[in-house]
Amino acid sequence: MPYDFDKPVNRRDTHSMKWDVKEHELPMWVADMDFQTAPEIQAAIQERAAHGVFGYSVVPEEWYQAYMGWWERRHGFSMEKEWLVFCTGVVPAISSMVRKLTTPGENVLVQTPVYNIFFNSIVNNGRNIVESPLRYDESAYQMDFEDLERKLSNPQTSLMILCNPHNPVGRIWSREELEQVGELCRKYHVTVISDEIHCDLTSPGKEYIPFASVSESCRNHSITCMAPTKAFNLAGLQTAAVAVPNPNLRHKVWRGLNTDEVAEPNSFAVEAAVAAFTKGEAWLDALRVYIQENKNYVENFLKKEVPQIRPVPSEATYLLWLDCRKMQGCATEFTQYLREYTGLYLSEGRQYGESGSPFIRMNIACPRSRVEDGMKRLSEGARGYEEWVLASC
Repeated sequence: MPYDFDKPVNRRDTHSMKWDVKEHELPMWVADMDFQTAPEIQAAIQERAAHGVFGYSVVPEEWYQAYMGWWERRHGFSMEKEWLVFCTGVVPAISSMVRKLTTPGENVLVQTPVYNIFFNSIVNNGRNIVESPLRYDESAYQMDFEDLERKLSNPQTSLMILCNPHNPVGRIWSREELEQVGELCRKYHVTVISDEIHCDLTSPGKEYIPFASVSESCRNHSITCMAPTKAFNLAGLQTAAVAVPNPNLRHKVWRGLNTDEVAEPNSFAVEAAVAAFTKGEAWLDALRVYIQENKNYVENFLKKEVPQIRPVPSEATYLLWLDCRKMQGCATEFTQYLREYTGLYLSEGRQYGESGSPFIRMNIACPRSRVEDGMKRLSEGARGYEEWVLASC
């Protein structure tokens, strides 16, 4: 079945956080897509809505089977039903686990630049952020294992939040890298929360490796956060899961999620997830091809028109991490200039940690016409900004 990802969808005046902007602005910032979700998911939601009664919901057997079948089929990872716990979202789950698995004043380690909401989950709960910056060698980001071990070895560090695949840099971590993380965390008694929400948005021909599948150490010392919401554009339906193989750890996580009241589904959460994981495969594969074509367009455009901005090679997600270090001026100021003078709304790299300051994040999960519009605005903005910087010297 062909899918029309070129068709623009007007999201203004729909209470969309992404599109709650001025009329002339083009938002390419927050990580949700401008595509309608898969027709099969729409049909499942419409069927549920037609029932007309929206009482309390439970998690049925089909939900467990949908998750287990998808991960086995798509990612070669066999999960057991008992491992899975429903939750309303990956971020609420992470915040709950930070509270349940650590005590105030303890350290939670993240590898920056990284998804900025992790910082909120840590700081808002009275814990300390410990950054282990990734190393960038002009072609890809790498983990700095010497720095990572030094910080994991601190007795105050009890939790690590891993991003796999990594947002915003687009890396898919290798089996060897994940195994080394698992061994270090076992050695220093650190629990790993692996945020794998972007796992189904890999580039065609690229496969991600579930952290818990790598080794016994990885499996026994980790919680995996997973959801259909990023891949199928369902963030507003609040449907996700955590997988916890270790029964003692699972009991703590389950207690935390229930105490925080984030373990019960709404009327559409189950139906949407089941439809996504049992009927959405063809749509997702077509989407991945389209996103890759958008990435190729941006890369070719920048190389020709704005060579001073370079996209970091991306293996996953629909987010591009733009290297602005060869530009005149400051990336943060440039991002603000873009919005003010061209209406292009991107994410400042410094939100993702200090090492992200010379970068900008761009969401290209939208019809090609919007990507082309965004590139035109970026090019005009870069030219105008650099002229302004030079004139100000």
